Amino acid sequence: MMRRLTALLDTAFIAHPRVMGESYLAHARTAAGFGLTMIAGGAACVVHGLVPALFTTTGSDTVRRLHARMSNRARQAREAGIFCYEI
Repeated sequence: MMRRLTALLDTAFIAHPRVMGESYLAHARTAAGFGLTMIAGGAACVVHGLVPALFTTTGSDTVRRLHARMSNRARQAREAGIFCYEI
């Protein structure tokens, strides 16, 4: 019973961060940062849709910034031999 619980917890919380070469907390911090950035960019797009003069480049700037961050992480992971993924 305890082994099953340990395996379940490992699968749910630890396995993916381990593959990425991160601790659970480091992975959570990175993922939350990406997610919050996407939410802020999306909110700016909604406001821009209502008032076109506002946030004229925020959506595309956010996408470019996130793509650069993810591309850099992918490059670093490949160089470290940790994990290779496509964006």
